[in-house]
Amino acid sequence: MTSSTESTESTADTSAPDPAETEDLARRLAADLEGEVRFDDYSRHLFARDASMYAITPLGVVFPRHADDVRAAVSAAVAHGVSVVPRGAGTSLAGQTTGPGIVLDLSRHMRRIVAVDPDARTALVEPGVVQDDLNRAAAPYGLMFGPDTSTSNRATLGGMIGNNSAGSGSLRHGMTIDHVRALDVVLSDATTAHLAPLTEEERAARAGRATLEGRIHRELPAIVAAHAGAIEAGFPNHWRRAGGYRLDRFAREDTPFDLAKFVVGSEGTLAVTTRALVDLVPKPSRTVFAVGHFTSVTGAIEATQDALACDPAAVELMDRTILDLSRQKIEYASLSDVLEGDPEALLFVSFTGDDERELMGRLDTLTSLWSRHGHGYHTLRAVDPAHRAALLKVRKSSLGLLMAASEGTKRPLAFIEDTAVDPVHLPAYTARLKKVLDRHGLTAGFYGHCSVGCLHIRPFLDVTDPAQRQTMRDVAEEIKDLVTEYGGVNSSEHGDGLARSEFNRELFGDELYEAMRRVKGLFDPHDRLNPGKIVDAPAMTDHLRDAGLPPAPGLRTRLDFDVTGGMRATADRCMNIGLCRKTDTGTMCPSYMATRNEQDSTRGRAGALVKALSAPDPHEALGDEALHEVLDLCLMCKACKSECPLGVDMAALKTEALAHHHDEYGVPARSRVFGAIRLLNRLGSATAPLSNLPGRIPPLRRLLDRTLGITPHRPLPRYARRNLVRWFHRHTAPARTATQGTVVLLADSFTTYTEPEIGQAAVELLERSGWDVRLESGGCCGRSSLSKGLVDDASDKAFQLVHRLAETTPVDAPITGCEPSCLMTLRDEHRALLPRDSARIAITDRVRQLEELLTDAVDDGRLRLSVDSWLSGRTLLFHGHCHQKAEVGTAATMALLRRIPGVEVVELDAGCCGMAGSFGFESEHYDVSMTVGDDRLFPAVRAASDDTVVVATGASCRQQIFHGTERDVWHPVRLVREAALSASASGGREAGPARS
Repeated sequence: MTSSTESTESTADTSAPDPAETEDLARRLAADLEGEVRFDDYSRHLFARDASMYAITPLGVVFPRHADDVRAAVSAAVAHGVSVVPRGAGTSLAGQTTGPGIVLDLSRHMRRIVAVDPDARTALVEPGVVQDDLNRAAAPYGLMFGPDTSTSNRATLGGMIGNNSAGSGSLRHGMTIDHVRALDVVLSDATTAHLAPLTEEERAARAGRATLEGRIHRELPAIVAAHAGAIEAGFPNHWRRAGGYRLDRFAREDTPFDLAKFVVGSEGTLAVTTRALVDLVPKPSRTVFAVGHFTSVTGAIEATQDALACDPAAVELMDRTILDLSRQKIEYASLSDVLEGDPEALLFVSFTGDDERELMGRLDTLTSLWSRHGHGYHTLRAVDPAHRAALLKVRKSSLGLLMAASEGTKRPLAFIEDTAVDPVHLPAYTARLKKVLDRHGLTAGFYGHCSVGCLHIRPFLDVTDPAQRQTMRDVAEEIKDLVTEYGGVNSSEHGDGLARSEFNRELFGDELYEAMRRVKGLFDPHDRLNPGKIVDAPAMTDHLRDAGLPPAPGLRTRLDFDVTGGMRATADRCMNIGLCRKTDTGTMCPSYMATRNEQDSTRGRAGALVKALSAPDPHEALGDEALHEVLDLCLMCKACKSECPLGVDMAALKTEALAHHHDEYGVPARSRVFGAIRLLNRLGSATAPLSNLPGRIPPLRRLLDRTLGITPHRPLPRYARRNLVRWFHRHTAPARTATQGTVVLLADSFTTYTEPEIGQAAVELLERSGWDVRLESGGCCGRSSLSKGLVDDASDKAFQLVHRLAETTPVDAPITGCEPSCLMTLRDEHRALLPRDSARIAITDRVRQLEELLTDAVDDGRLRLSVDSWLSGRTLLFHGHCHQKAEVGTAATMALLRRIPGVEVVELDAGCCGMAGSFGFESEHYDVSMTVGDDRLFPAVRAASDDTVVVATGASCRQQIFHGTERDVWHPVRLVREAALSASASGGREAGPARS
């Protein structure tokens, strides 16, 4: 065993750089590269971390646009004697993409799929291509990339090549190394090479070149020959290996000399990939799941052999820890609807193929085997696509959900999570591993790939405590010895990185380890490429992220962050798993989807805030312009609150940061204007139609642009003279008994004055449903003030509103509204503004969505809808408001729309509309706003037929969709009113109570 006091062979230089040298390097890079070069403190901090427990601050970051940029960056690094760290999505779990020197972010620009060849079943890609993007490009040809990682919606092919990633499908498709045909690379001396399988004659020809490439082709066979015995004896027998250099591949007599496969899994320590030719595999047309329910993790693991006997594509484990966490998230709530009872563990067994009858037969066989052998208490047969999608979504999010169980700096850490043994030994191995954890007093989450003997077991530890750092090391050493005893591997798909490289000498033996050091010296004689990984590594307890962070200085905040331990702890919940870098589904993170810039992701902003909040004077640091450049493009959509498994609420964090910025520099005029939007809209309505003229006069629009920064490219809302408040005071409620009691309808600051017909429809429908409607029009919820960082103003507005509601409305009266952002403010932001106010607590508990109340009325027969309305036979294309999706989801709106007789309702997965309240009106944000909308939302609306009815709950969403597509957009309650009016009209036929 390696003692914690032993010296290491690490050559990674993390000492403070010479400022003049660093400045020279930055200038050279800026001159030589087309891509961006960043040496500022915030960029360096953001790229100091990946998804591991480590952090090393680099000298700077570059964003290459093409292979020539990569070569130029390596050349500059060589000239200045600094190292290079290639990086994809930064989702590495072992610290592979943290290091000193220059970080090459290959994910931002180098993401072109150059070609897909369906006949050869290959794809030519750049290293920044995301796995799911490649799969979408290959899908029309019935093909896909074989390795299937849980991070497929952000993991890059370059990162998978560096790691030798595998994923759940490795039982069928092996590892990335099995799918790489050729690589274009930059070597450590900044020369380029094309790596591919060679005959002996071809290798000998290349060996004759007087270049680094020639030397590698010349000397590598000699290293293999000199250490043939150690290579044969030193590698574990288990096939699923992602540790060390793959010298065993050259020891096989039946394989050609193939440097492309050799550098797979080398973690960027031997070469930097700039282009890859990869194999594609046939994509099965059908997938079905058997989901075994078990009363223990042990029972689930013991059922694996029966599953393997049925020729599955994958067998995946998930324990109760992750199941319980999934139930707390809106994103994964549908899982509970398909589970039976309260299992301690689930075993997902997937079968793939093209013959449905054969797949169902294998499901039958497995169910029978489990029943006969007493495995589990229930088996769910997930054949329906909706069930499969719900199950798959949770399974692929296991890491993030487990991370959500962190408490402060006590986190489930990745250091023994990548071991693998023969599945036959998995029950015994796991039982002994559990005893090790128990002996050290540790709890852990269990999930992973039972089909290949790999469980991702992550113990909860707080490495800010020196004693727990020692515990982590002790456990790592014991598990390393245990997995060796079972003939397994210490790294099976996540690589060595900083977490496991230190143990490679013991794992492989002295001779084989020295052979690997010779390989590193051959490819990289000056240790410039990602030093300190695989060989010559620092101790696993060096460079720990949490241990290196200073105590959080005191800071008075206006919003309440006590639940998460303070403002810095709220930001520091982010563990960089990178789900905010997905670009094809969900809402988080709209600005990253538009820019592909790391600082515009949720984790980028969280990292920047951690840096600011760790400064000696965090109040001053929160006013830093550099920080607010990072925060600037946050649309405050709140998607991160629900879609980020750790629930990092960037909207609240940005609000607080803006407030501190205002303390330092004052409140900009535009922020004051938008913060007072209710007053502005009320005045606009009072003076309409004259108030609508400035929006039509180009010189006045240009003046608004110059003075307030309000873009002339977007139409301004049109004020209604007969606003909702005026209409309500003059309208007559129907002469019927209010059987349901009183309901309070918030007259929000937006639709009240610009779209009063929406509020009118809500009032009429509620009255038809048996409610006595009270219109609350006396004040603002504070939503607009919060969006501009005017927290004190928002707090005053919140206090006045909740106390007025508490004092003037019945205690049992539901509070509802038409505008999701305003209604949800009562549920969310008011908690942070007035955390202990008893009136606020009572009001929050009374908030109900308008759609819920109306759906109940339809189902109870109190609200009748016609089967003959003009809507019958049409498709309703629905886009949900971001705040609605983040806080409560869209189920209530979808349920109400489905109650309209004769319609088909389609919910768009189109992310954020890009408007985000005032964001889309701001001149400097207009282009980004439109880019966000044009990502998925506008194309989906444009593709809809002319008779499709476009529906959106948010005022901003309706404005943005109309501006971007020129399609009229309806609020759901207006459509329900249309159907209700038809039912009241002469000759209209009514639909009976509907059920979902």
